[in-house]
Parts: sequence; C-alpha cells; structure tokens
Amino acid sequence: MKDKNNKKPKITYIDDGRTIADMSNLPSRAPWTKQGTNSSFKEIWRTYWQATKMMLKPTLIAVLFLVVIYLIITIIFWLM
Repeated sequence: MKDKNNKKPKITYIDDGRTIADMSNLPSRAPWTKQGTNSSFKEIWRTYWQATKMMLKPTLIAVLFLVVIYLIITIIFWLM
C-alpha cells in the first residue's frame, strides 16, 4: 500500500471555454517512433517506389477524369 504522506494532489479541471486542449504534458513523440527500424535505406527506398508506382495509374486516371469534366463544362459554357 502507498503511504498516506505520498498522495498525489487531486487535479481540478476548469473549463475556460477555449476550444484548444492543453497538450503540454503529452510526450513529444509517439513511443513507437523511438524504436527505429531494422530496414536498410535500400529496402525503405524500394518500398516507397513500389507504393508510388502502385498509385501512379489511379492518380493519372483521376486527373484525366477531372480534365475531361473541366473541358466538357468549358465547352458547354463557351457555346452558350
């Protein structure tokens, strides 16, 4: 059991109406980021480029779709 002399002081929270929370007591980094990685730079770089190549085609399709929609709307308003 804990000694009665070593009690923690009770925290009283006061709402001052601000929307931003006080985060000054939080650790500066998440604990999992301190662990580091066992991967080499080459493995990390390869993983990055694999993910980039995987998303390149869907990104180009989305951009092409937006360009086509823009051109259609531009032509419609140009003819009016």
